[in-house]
Amino acid sequence: MSTLAPSPVRCHTSPEGNITVNTSPGDPARLLLTVEEAADRLGIGRTLMYALVKDGDVESVQIGRLRRIPAEALPAYLEKLRSSLPTTGDSAA
Repeated sequence: MSTLAPSPVRCHTSPEGNITVNTSPGDPARLLLTVEEAADRLGIGRTLMYALVKDGDVESVQIGRLRRIPAEALPAYLEKLRSSLPTTGDSAA
């Protein structure tokens, strides 16, 4: 029985500020990810990923009894995180 290593994630920010998340060439066309696959791509744990989904921070869809994460929800979440960072040069000192 062999185990598969998690897909490496490469993020790229365009000059316009758009974030593109590239996964390994194994299956870039997948539209929906399991919660575990999404957690692997973000480099976080399954429990934290479920919490992000429950809180509405990461978009998810339900198909029957299954919970899936749209692949484009991950770059959207990263963009939301980046936009919430304080800008440099706004120090009060």
